[in-house]
Amino acid sequence: MTPQDVPSSAPEPRYAIAILGGGSFGTAIANIVAGNGHDTRQWMRDPERAAACMAQRENQHYLPGVALHPALNITADLEQAVSGCQIVFVAIPSKSFREVVHRAAPMLAPDTMLISLTKGIEHDQFHLMSDILREETEGMRVGVLSGPNFAKEIVAAHYTATVIASEDESLCSTIQKVLHSETFRVYSSNDVFGVELAGALKNIYAIVTGMAVALGRGQNTTSLLITRALAEMMRFAEAMGADPMTFIGLAGVGDLILTCSSDLSRNYRVGYLVGKGKKLDEAVSEIGQVAEGVNTVRLIKAKADELGVYMPLVSAIHAILFEGTPIPTVIRELMSGAQTFDVAYSAKPSTDQDVP
Repeated sequence: MTPQDVPSSAPEPRYAIAILGGGSFGTAIANIVAGNGHDTRQWMRDPERAAACMAQRENQHYLPGVALHPALNITADLEQAVSGCQIVFVAIPSKSFREVVHRAAPMLAPDTMLISLTKGIEHDQFHLMSDILREETEGMRVGVLSGPNFAKEIVAAHYTATVIASEDESLCSTIQKVLHSETFRVYSSNDVFGVELAGALKNIYAIVTGMAVALGRGQNTTSLLITRALAEMMRFAEAMGADPMTFIGLAGVGDLILTCSSDLSRNYRVGYLVGKGKKLDEAVSEIGQVAEGVNTVRLIKAKADELGVYMPLVSAIHAILFEGTPIPTVIRELMSGAQTFDVAYSAKPSTDQDVP
């Protein structure tokens, strides 16, 4: 046994950690952090909901029946939540993300680790959440967390993995230790843009797979959609300057498979309801939670058109949701389109013999 193999007897440091946002995923992360012995504060915008969660030790609106860790403190006072914290997780929907970060920024200590938990793109702009963290703060250490992570399964102690992405290796290591548990495993990446882009893009394709199931299509169709969705995501990632290989990992194909194959996904449920004949507004209202993919469709369609990226599924979903095109018409157009090459990336080096 080498010195590196000898387990360290030094205890892991304990941090003051805030989780901004009272939704299901923010609550699941808060429970993990509190369970790992850290000083954990969760901020909720609504004072009544914060007080009810604190008194009942349960987030009845988002995670009914799940006991909150006894050490988790919940408050509607933003300054009380972030004061003295070394780590702040931000789990705010994209439409309100900038406003909350802007409010919190003056209260944060220099070198605070700011970690986005939000899978989306800012409304009417092409800003990812890490962009907003950098734009609204100074002197902070920024990372993003993304992966195949349904909150209900995390709190039920199902085996789960996620990805922490940052160019700051020390931040990645710290977050891995802070979140690791017997059932929650954290991998790292230095491709912040790719990991975050994957988390935003997969929401779009959950909508179309939900539609397919509503129309009675089988597993062949779901497999087709997921596979071609991944191809589109990788093409778009490359055009945007991200590493397309990031998309074959947990934050890419892992999250894509999860979101496209389960009715626990809000975006999947929106697509399912639209496939059953509901108007988009009716479907979103019935879900009762933010479905980030709806706004993301608009933004990705516009950016893909601008860059000339071939994304037929995105165009199809946009046509159904925002252009009033009947679903059967869109399906016919998709199935009659050009039959292109299957896999665009290969680890096999090219040779003269490969050239036609």
